[in-house]
Amino acid sequence: MVYVDSSVLVALHLNEPRSADVARWYAACSDELVSAMWCVTEFASALGIKQRTGQITQAEEQEAWQRFERLCANDLQLMTVAPATFHRAAVLTLDAATGLRAGDSLHLAAALDAKAKNMATLDGVLAKNAKRLKLNLALR
Repeated sequence: MVYVDSSVLVALHLNEPRSADVARWYAACSDELVSAMWCVTEFASALGIKQRTGQITQAEEQEAWQRFERLCANDLQLMTVAPATFHRAAVLTLDAATGLRAGDSLHLAAALDAKAKNMATLDGVLAKNAKRLKLNLALR
């Protein structure tokens, strides 16, 4: 099982600096892919920001959203986030040395609660903390 964070999902559906790497990884991946329902809100937020700042058009936003919904329906298992997971994320965030922000700590807590062994992320701080907590990185 590979826990996938929003940075990977955005790069998979939009033209980002690491999109080619993510596309190759996704095409070769045969593992079960999981993420917290939180990624839906985070993905939508990324699309909205990119459209508002002129990085993508409304049509590109809608196309990316439709592809994302197909991914969620076919290849990505979305997990509900339990209150205990939010608490675990809060505890992770309280440790200032981790550098974790709320959204990333929620992804990390969800991955740990799902007992994922691997994480796919493009976020350096999240990757560092995933490794610290004994998760293997699926993307390098």
